Amino acid sequence: MTVPKPQYSAPQMAVRTALLLLVFTVVFTALLAGVYRLTRPAIATSALQEKMKLVNEVLPNSEYDNDPLKDSLPLPPTPELGLNEPSTLYRARRAGQPVALVFEAVAPDGYAGKIRLLVAVRADGRILGVRAISHKETPGLGDYIEPKKDKNKTRPWITQFNDLSADAPETAWKVKKDGGNLDYHSGATVTPRAVAKAIRKAAEFTAKNKEKLFAGSGGTP
Repeated sequence: MTVPKPQYSAPQMAVRTALLLLVFTVVFTALLAGVYRLTRPAIATSALQEKMKLVNEVLPNSEYDNDPLKDSLPLPPTPELGLNEPSTLYRARRAGQPVALVFEAVAPDGYAGKIRLLVAVRADGRILGVRAISHKETPGLGDYIEPKKDKNKTRPWITQFNDLSADAPETAWKVKKDGGNLDYHSGATVTPRAVAKAIRKAAEFTAKNKEKLFAGSGGTP
């Protein structure tokens, strides 16, 4: 004997479908939450490792003995650095004494848009290292601001700024085409000009706010 299938009215079908969707949503959300809780520590560790990898590109770990990621300072949007959103500044110390600051700066006027930089400045105001961490400059023409894409592996272009400070001569911050000392690749002067200006502003920002930036209490400038 065949048991007839129950017949559902349109409203009943709608309610049944809604309940099934609700159960599916609850179960799926619970699974996602469980996976997130399980993977969150690994994700956080990976993010910290990536941050330290970047920091160590501009600040050799032999220079300091603290943990810059923990000795950090939140910065508000800082026009002097080309930043219109909050950022984080990292402080390096040795035996409790200031060694260097590591922070982001943006050159807003690159050839293809914004060039995001990571800058390390020594406590005495000298540039310790710079890396381009995000940009859209033309491949093979303006992307030599990245050491890995610069054909000169002995002295990458970006290292020209090492040891410059806010009080360096005007010529130290200009490309040779403009009467300065900075080398540049033929046909690509917009990019180096933008980068040089942003790094100079970063050095000036540090010189102006050094005491506040290194303050143990971490007040923002």
